[in-house]
Amino acid sequence: MSVLAEMLEERGVEVSGSDRAENDRTERLESLGVKVYIGQKAGNVDGAKIVVFSTAIKPDNPEIVAAAAQGARIVHRSDILALLMASKESVSVAGAHGKTTTSSLLSHILVNAGTGELADPSYAIGGSIQNPHGEALDGGHAGKGEVLVAEADESDGSFEKYHPAFALIVNAEADHLDHYGDVEHYRKAFVEYAGHAKRNIVMSLDDEGSRAIMRMLAPEVRSRTICYTTESAGTIAEIAGMTDSAPAASNKADEGNDGPWLVRILSEQESVGDGAERFVIELPAGLTGATQPRKVSVGLRVPGVHNARNATAAIVTATLLGMDPDVAASAAATFLGASRRFEVNGSEHGVTVVDDYAHHPTEIKALLAAARRRYPEATIRVLFQPHLFSRTKFFTPQFAEALSGADEAIVAPIYPAREKQEDFPGVVSANIIDAAQSVDHNPQTGWISTCADLCEGAEALASQAHSGDVIITVGAGDVTTMDAVILKALAARDDVERA
Repeated sequence: MSVLAEMLEERGVEVSGSDRAENDRTERLESLGVKVYIGQKAGNVDGAKIVVFSTAIKPDNPEIVAAAAQGARIVHRSDILALLMASKESVSVAGAHGKTTTSSLLSHILVNAGTGELADPSYAIGGSIQNPHGEALDGGHAGKGEVLVAEADESDGSFEKYHPAFALIVNAEADHLDHYGDVEHYRKAFVEYAGHAKRNIVMSLDDEGSRAIMRMLAPEVRSRTICYTTESAGTIAEIAGMTDSAPAASNKADEGNDGPWLVRILSEQESVGDGAERFVIELPAGLTGATQPRKVSVGLRVPGVHNARNATAAIVTATLLGMDPDVAASAAATFLGASRRFEVNGSEHGVTVVDDYAHHPTEIKALLAAARRRYPEATIRVLFQPHLFSRTKFFTPQFAEALSGADEAIVAPIYPAREKQEDFPGVVSANIIDAAQSVDHNPQTGWISTCADLCEGAEALASQAHSGDVIITVGAGDVTTMDAVILKALAARDDVERA
């Protein structure tokens, strides 16, 4: 919300707003002349013609009630973001998971390597990012440049409002079925979103959801689509009607297109010792103005094949915007990650503590695979907090399977967010433990359990850890606060030694 307020203020719009407490963003807005109220009450919207709200704001919020009573126009955050996108060379990033990392990576590339119109981009990202020195940067920035990078939230269908220059789909595995009802409607929303791109669509073909969407795209939209994949060319030809010799890509949608085009991710490997994720991107002829395919080497400081895919999407998009791909890859190499994405928060007595936002089974599976690649000799212990009763209901067996990638897992009570337990009778964390009984794991029993609350789970993992172990807090709720608890409990121990 704050970056939207800042961008509107820069355009001469009189803006005011409220927040629950003072913070760096409210101070920033006040320094720009934006009126900020601390606390939310009816009087804050007196005289306002338009009141903008986010999904987190409930209908009974006093400002919303007052705005309706005085006849103000009430619009969702996505409506304002859609307007701002129309005034920029905009990039929107959608997907069930990976969109924060991908949008952060692209913003990082433009901030650190962009010149001319690509310098000083605006971005609206659902989390903070780190600069090359490890300093946290806010996820919202109103820049002076011509590019705007934004996450496109598919959870409530609002991303269908956007008409960006470039629409990214980093994956489309089923999620938010409480809103869409079924997978078919979920995928149709992505097809609608892709069709709104003014120039190109950039999308992964490494998950079945994305492949299904690719097959559903209208011919004109397919002709403007650049796909990236770790799969073999033969597989892609079979699933998406593409050929091994991908045709040349146009950088503009109105120059005539003969796509889709294929970008391959090759030579995935980890350099043991520095923890880097190293791979090669093969760009089709024409995407860079060359006559032959071009190979670009990439070394990431964030681990995991899923991050190789995220980086590929960002580098391809930077190339479409006009940046040399080698320059984009060099900038990507200094990316330290978005907040809560494999974020190492400290270590005590040789035990490393990591926090990650993963809350979908596929995200958890990718996270634990990345942890194995980064720490191949470590015992991996996980404190997982399921997010939403509806998601737990839909994916209980998949959560059990994903968590089997850990040596030990403790499942905390479900974080309800916007939902209520009474609407989901019988949906509890223990269901994941029950489902795990049929999952192949060594040892078969005792590796997964529940806890009464987060602190109990955190302290249990800390008490069992040995030097060389990795403890990961996982989930989209307040499990992130447990890293400090774990580190404190580890520091208080004097018997931590190698098992």
